Amino acid sequence: MEPARQGEPAPETGAPAPRDTLSEQIHLLGDMLGDTIVEQEGSGLFALVEEIRALAKAHRGGDAVASERLAAVVGGLSLAEAHGVAKAFAAYFQLVNLAEEQERVRVLRQRASAGEASLDETFGEAVATLRRQGLSADEVQELLRRLLVMPVFTAHPTEAKRRTILFKLDRITEALARLDSAVLTPDERREALLALREEIVSSWQTDETRAQRPGVMDEVRSGLYYFERTLFDVVPRLRAKLARALAAEYPDREFELPPFLRFGSWIGGDRDGNPNVTVEVTEQALSEQQGVALRLYRRAVEDVHAHLSTAARFGTSAVLRESLAADARLFPDEARRAAERHPDQPYRLKLALVHRRLGATAEAASSWRAEQRPPGAYQDAEEFASDLRLVQASLRAHRGGRLADGRLQSLVSQVDSFGFHLATLDVRQHAERHKAALDEIFRRYGAPGYAEWPEERKVAVVTAEALGSRPLTPARLDFGPDTNASVELFRLVRRAHERIGRAAIDSYVISMTRGASDVLAVLLLAQDAGVAEALDVVPLFETIADLRAAPDIVAALLQNPAYRRHLERRGLRQQVMIGYSDSNKDGGYLAANWELHLAQRRLPAVCEAHGVSLVLFHGRGGTIGRGGGRTSRAILAQPPESVQGRIKLTEQGETITNRYAVAALAERHLEQLLHAAIVATANRPAASPSRGGAWEDAMSALAVRAMDAYRGLVGSPECLRYFHDATPIDAIEQLNIGSRPARRAGGERIEDLRAIPWVFAWTQSRVNLPGWYGVGAAIGAWAGAEPARWELLTFMYREWTFFRTVVDNAQMSMRKADMAIAAAYAGLAADATRDAVFPLIQAEFARTEAALLRVTEQRDLLETQPWLRRSIRLRNPYIDPMNGVQVALLRRLRAASDAREASALRAAVLVSVNGIAAGLRNTG
Repeated sequence: MEPARQGEPAPETGAPAPRDTLSEQIHLLGDMLGDTIVEQEGSGLFALVEEIRALAKAHRGGDAVASERLAAVVGGLSLAEAHGVAKAFAAYFQLVNLAEEQERVRVLRQRASAGEASLDETFGEAVATLRRQGLSADEVQELLRRLLVMPVFTAHPTEAKRRTILFKLDRITEALARLDSAVLTPDERREALLALREEIVSSWQTDETRAQRPGVMDEVRSGLYYFERTLFDVVPRLRAKLARALAAEYPDREFELPPFLRFGSWIGGDRDGNPNVTVEVTEQALSEQQGVALRLYRRAVEDVHAHLSTAARFGTSAVLRESLAADARLFPDEARRAAERHPDQPYRLKLALVHRRLGATAEAASSWRAEQRPPGAYQDAEEFASDLRLVQASLRAHRGGRLADGRLQSLVSQVDSFGFHLATLDVRQHAERHKAALDEIFRRYGAPGYAEWPEERKVAVVTAEALGSRPLTPARLDFGPDTNASVELFRLVRRAHERIGRAAIDSYVISMTRGASDVLAVLLLAQDAGVAEALDVVPLFETIADLRAAPDIVAALLQNPAYRRHLERRGLRQQVMIGYSDSNKDGGYLAANWELHLAQRRLPAVCEAHGVSLVLFHGRGGTIGRGGGRTSRAILAQPPESVQGRIKLTEQGETITNRYAVAALAERHLEQLLHAAIVATANRPAASPSRGGAWEDAMSALAVRAMDAYRGLVGSPECLRYFHDATPIDAIEQLNIGSRPARRAGGERIEDLRAIPWVFAWTQSRVNLPGWYGVGAAIGAWAGAEPARWELLTFMYREWTFFRTVVDNAQMSMRKADMAIAAAYAGLAADATRDAVFPLIQAEFARTEAALLRVTEQRDLLETQPWLRRSIRLRNPYIDPMNGVQVALLRRLRAASDAREASALRAAVLVSVNGIAAGLRNTG
């Protein structure tokens, strides 16, 4: 954060262009930020920031004098100084993160230029793997028919930055990308640097935190931004890349490529614990998504229309000519004008009329409740795609194959993936809401007390109703407001299918599924609305006990006559969701990972035994404690039978920003996911020590001990007090980063707190407890003084992808943790509370570090990942001051009696929360 030195030319005025290196871009951005601080706040704040930065670096280097001085300076900051220091370091990390992303793009391009062999986890590598494993072309084609990867965007509140700030950072990214160009003229480079400086100043002058919580529709629009910015254009590139890889390995076969990449969303459909997601909001979210899709298609059709100027003398198919005549009857004036503008250009004429039909479809989309569609509106996306394929077929038959396979094919690929819905909107609701609705409905039928019935009676009654034919609810709903809303939601699904298509909503997720009756209740309500045949009913298993019960619950469903009939109408496919966040909060890191792994082995076996194919939906978060980490590796660590070509997984908060804001990074991430899905599907389940042998026995024993250690800590009343005192959870709950409340209920228990703020608070205080706690206690208790057991664990780490992934993710969590900083947060708690909890955390941290080093045969954590270790080491001196500032501010905030002072302190704390999140690149 050093400003340009006096007497030297500023970058805009003709300084030599910086070389395209990460360090030089960071230096450029730091200089500009330093200049901005001096311009906006004065040299005093800049000098203070630089002093703290230097002291923090010396402190990390072991300088005891610097450590004392740093504590004194941070502890003595005025409120205005503390706010300014936190803002400066937060801004610095936001810029550094952008520079690192630009470096990733640069490296990807360099490696791609050097040849695909320099990149791993590519389509080429995946298809070569299929070839090496001896898959025939027919077997590859069958795999491609099954292949589907579906990232599902959620509004889970883990993106701490405001949408306004995100847009500014995007513009800084664009300026950095321009500066990477080697062909800029001096004037062009000067303009890019001026734009960069302008955005940095604008960001500094913008409040870092939101004044109020975003509404659900704000979250919907934030999610849609990534479809417009990157995803719409990335999808056809991925299709073309896979086609090339197939042609290289299987040159004698022309493969059919079904849409293998689609997207989902929970934003506007996830009503579990969010009272702001109403039926009206869900309908508005669907309409907004459809509007974006149609706008993108009209823009793409305009581009292809300008491109396909082929003259009539090259020939057209009879089918195309017939379609032109039919379109002309729908839009005679438009057809006449298009013919006059483009005489003897049949493809342009056709595309002009396609564009007009999209316009009519957009008119229909603007009013869902209109009785009739405007003339010429497409009934669904497939009808639109048929028009495009008709043009393709005519071109291919008349020497236009290259034209058919170029921009037009890109548009067809987009329609296949995005339809008119853009992203399939999943609905999610808590099982208790359906239970309450049926309780009221059955009471109307003279059968009171449904909610209290035993499971067997619930299943029997709901099954009988589902197999019958009488209506469950009246046309005009006259129940209580909650029941009316539950029933009306299914009727909205029916309207969505009629107006947009079945892909608009095709999954209904049931949170906290505890029995078969929870799933059958949703089936009955869906059947009453007439949508059961077009809707996957998806149980979500979240806690340790629920994961263990999942195979039996699914088996009961697959044997139930009403549910079996439903599955037969759905193609004998069952979707099951497993939750990583709540299982970790419930049982701790190691036990949750093991129970999730076992569920992924047992559920496919249950489904296979009943002739049903399984689609697993992984509810992952961004941090290690919520299933985060490198997703492609996690897929390859799964039991192969749990993939089978199809995988669905959540993307949320800061992970959406990190993975999808830049087109090159989005393309790389999605290719890695698809590579993993292809390779995992090709892998055959094999007998190994992990299946019923020594490895499984070891993991089961470790999981029990780890869960005992974890629950022994977090289940104590002292831990609850410590959590509230020694972390910034109170500030996080007031951080306006999502429309959803931080707690499922109004209680103060850990059970009432959602997993995101639970992880977020431990991350901010540099404990990272959900990502490692209990591992050391488990390994120590099980392996103890028995060398053979230690050798077994080391062998498991080398040979078992699952165990290696679990261990490596724990290493990363511990590397981002810092017990010295955590001790400063512990000082916020009362002495008795601190003494009861923090020594346990310290001791377990030391045990876990020692155990992991012995298992991995390393001298230091992450020794085999030096790039990650270096990144964490370089970031720490800049994160440390923000932690120090946050601790000091929290102490003052909790002692403040004046409301105005408390408000100002709270605002400064929230700035530090944003800064630490940016520095760690993790929230919840």
